[in-house]
Amino acid sequence: MAIDVFSKRKKRIGELLLMEKAITAEQLERALEVKQHSDKKLGEILVDLGFTTEDVVTDVLARKFKVEKVAPATMQIEEELLSMVGGQILRKHMMIPFAFKEDNANMIRVAMADPMNLNAIDDFMIITNYHVEACIATPTEIMRALDRYYGDAEALTAAEQYAKERQMQLESAAAEEDNADVENSPIVILVKSMIEQAARQRASDIHVEALQNKVRVRYRIDGALYEKISYDIHLLPAIIARIKIIGGMDISEKRKPQDGRITIMVDRKEYDIRVSILPTVYGEKAVMRLALKNAMTRDKSELGLKPNELKVFDHIVSNPHGIILVTGPTGSGKSTTLYTALSELNKEDVNIITVEDPVEANIDGINQVQVNVKAELTFANALRSILRQDPDIIMIGEIRDAETAGIAVQASITGHLVVSTLHTNSSAATITRLIDMGIESYLIADSVVGVIAQRLVRRLCPECKKARQATDKEKEILHKNPDEDLIVYDPCGCPKCADTGYYGRIGVYEIMEISPALKRIISSQQGTEAIKKQALADGMHTLRMSAAEYVLDGTTTVSEMLRVSFEE
Repeated sequence: MAIDVFSKRKKRIGELLLMEKAITAEQLERALEVKQHSDKKLGEILVDLGFTTEDVVTDVLARKFKVEKVAPATMQIEEELLSMVGGQILRKHMMIPFAFKEDNANMIRVAMADPMNLNAIDDFMIITNYHVEACIATPTEIMRALDRYYGDAEALTAAEQYAKERQMQLESAAAEEDNADVENSPIVILVKSMIEQAARQRASDIHVEALQNKVRVRYRIDGALYEKISYDIHLLPAIIARIKIIGGMDISEKRKPQDGRITIMVDRKEYDIRVSILPTVYGEKAVMRLALKNAMTRDKSELGLKPNELKVFDHIVSNPHGIILVTGPTGSGKSTTLYTALSELNKEDVNIITVEDPVEANIDGINQVQVNVKAELTFANALRSILRQDPDIIMIGEIRDAETAGIAVQASITGHLVVSTLHTNSSAATITRLIDMGIESYLIADSVVGVIAQRLVRRLCPECKKARQATDKEKEILHKNPDEDLIVYDPCGCPKCADTGYYGRIGVYEIMEISPALKRIISSQQGTEAIKKQALADGMHTLRMSAAEYVLDGTTTVSEMLRVSFEE
């Protein structure tokens, strides 16, 4: 019976999506061709091919089978429900119980990726002795909920299992080097689970740290570090060795820093992970930086540029030659802005070449060069070679020294558009930094067409942010009348934002287009303050002004504004 209903559903999901104009007939035909050589459901194939989304498929199925669509990852689920069935069975069937039925004490409401999976319902009923009311949720929602409620317990179980096996080996005198145990499944599961949970929780970095008597795992989410779990210190060698293996590093080298790279699929999304291993006092520390393969090349409307900033951004990027500099500290989104600008400029009739350390994202149609110090391929050497490759646009990952800066200036003056990054606190300070590097002021005035200083502020979670009256001090900071009513928002914390009060980040920009008046000030070396004063007169908004707008419209908090614009 279950198989019959299920096969009927598989045939008809394509027709339903076609009727609702969610896909085209050509897309359905292509998906059906793939289906002939795949065990996956048709809905999954359509999502994998990028023809539709999980949400659209789930909405269509919810209407078709008249079941409620739910979001279990944002719910507070009672412990009594969670303890009824093990996480392993729930993952196998892609389901999670989330509430008792209000008017029926013998029934449990269960979120399922496939509410027609009768085998899953039967298994659940046999284990719990309760009837099931099936609801539907996207597979990603269910996996997030399972990670949230079962992830830590599963990781600890894997750790305990590994510890037991290790102890048995030691007792039987069969133990060898730490690395021999790396392929044991508990550690493989542990590291895989660590990465998958981080990806689902939107973490940008995973820190695996060796402390005196424990291994601490922290995730960086929206720019802030949160401790997720800790293990016994004896697990450290096996965890690090496993990370080294999948990152293509030397597992026998424990005294030198190492770098590696991992590619992994999580919920049908491809992640590119840069790994860094560093020897510390208590053992090796691993940091994994997660990046979605296509996250760097987003549409410019997603960067957080306001309409007036977008207009200036477009005008700067449309220059046929000159230098465009993006500045800010590490992790402020500079690379994303650069890649977005390059994607805008990436046309058939232009030759774009980049030199990066390392290449952070691969873009079709762009020639990307990775710095290799051992092969003497430095930024400066690579740039000299690139200039003989007939480029129209050159992207330099970072201007680190006077030599690179000098070549960049020469390239821009000879008719190339050069885009690069620099570590400075503001747009005006960037010009002064180039002068300090030894570049002649008249050359800077001639070559630089625009400077974009940027930061990232955390967005308040829309579900739980809390309004209140601003204090007199806050009104003063925001340049508002102390007598007027002013509403600001504070973070609160709920299941959607994992009790952090924040969900996602948005860019704050200070865009300085080089006007004729600014050129004169730069040429005459009048200093940072004079440059800033003229830029403000030309209509530039400082980081503080841009961040203040986000505070006033409830996007972020006063404390976030002060964090990104403290120098003003």
